[in-house]
Parts: sequence; C-alpha cells; structure tokens
Amino acid sequence: MLVNHGSGQPSDWLQRWAHLLPAGGSVLDLACGAGRHLRWLVARGHRLTGVDRDAAALEPLHALAEVVVADTEAGPWPLAGRRFDGVLVTNYLWRPLLPAIVDAVADGGVLIYETFADGQQAIGRPSRPEFLLQPGELLSACRSLRVVAYEDGFADAPPRFVQRIVAARPGAGAAAPVHRLAAGPAPVGHGPGG
Repeated sequence: MLVNHGSGQPSDWLQRWAHLLPAGGSVLDLACGAGRHLRWLVARGHRLTGVDRDAAALEPLHALAEVVVADTEAGPWPLAGRRFDGVLVTNYLWRPLLPAIVDAVADGGVLIYETFADGQQAIGRPSRPEFLLQPGELLSACRSLRVVAYEDGFADAPPRFVQRIVAARPGAGAAAPVHRLAAGPAPVGHGPGG
C-alpha cells in the first residue's frame, strides 16, 4: 500500500542519511511513484532503479533511471537475484516483501526505510493494520543487517506516526565499516553552566 504524503521534497529521513549511500552507487527506490526521491538521488550522482505499479507515473522517469513496472503485491519480486548499494522505501509496506527488500541490500550497502506505524489510524490514512508497522517490526525485519539508526514515534511535518530505520550490510571480507552519524543540533543544557 502506497500513500503519498510528500510535498515533492525528499523525505527528511532520506536527506539525513543519504551520506551513507556509496558515492555513485546503485540505488533501488521501491514504490517510487512519480520519483521525488529518485530524481533527488540521480541529481546526486547515483544510478537508480525505480519500481512501481503505476506505468504512467514511471513514464517520465525513463530518461533518468531504469524503471520497472511491477505490481509487487500481486506478482513475483521483479528483481530476484539483484542487489543494490542502497535500497530506499518510503510510505510503503507489504510485509511479504520485507525479506526480499533486506536481501536486495548488497555487501557494504544501506537500507533506508520509513513508513507508517501503529497509531496512524487515530489521525488518518492509512488506518488498516496491514499497512501499519507494529513496535519493533522494522528492527526484526533487519536483524541480518547492522542498525545505524532507528526511530518509532510521531513526526510533525506532515503529522504522522512513523517507524524508520537505516541499516547496513557489512562488506564482504572487510573490517567493520564506519557509518558516520548525521550531525544533529547541539545538546541543550549540557555545556558549561548548563
């Protein structure tokens, strides 16, 4: 189920963690819709593959990226055996795909995932339980990856309950990678005299 709550601007979560995507790497944007994230990542030098069931939405993206028209809820996983340096999923949940999504992350690659969570039903759509993550569900789905960041709560712009994760697959035969955490605001009240 895809619900577009975007303003055309990329997700704050993607912008915060995009620095972890390997420079020039291949990125899968699953349920990409009209391509707000795909366009943003292409402009930053990544090679994109966009997947969505809406052929009309994908049509303008052909010049920018590899596009795959597929109904991933009704048909087989269209990218079987393929792995990407980055996998991005926003505002989409189809539980049977979670293992394929995690498996699509290449060695040394990163998963950036953000979608609606339990609690959303109290304020709007989606409201059906099958489209809302339960507490800790993304953590469980990503247990084979190294979790870099995880949040489960309420976001203000737009108002929604979300669960989001950034998780990396260690590189083959490499030492543990260093995943630079995004700089945030300075702590309040912890400096001299604070």
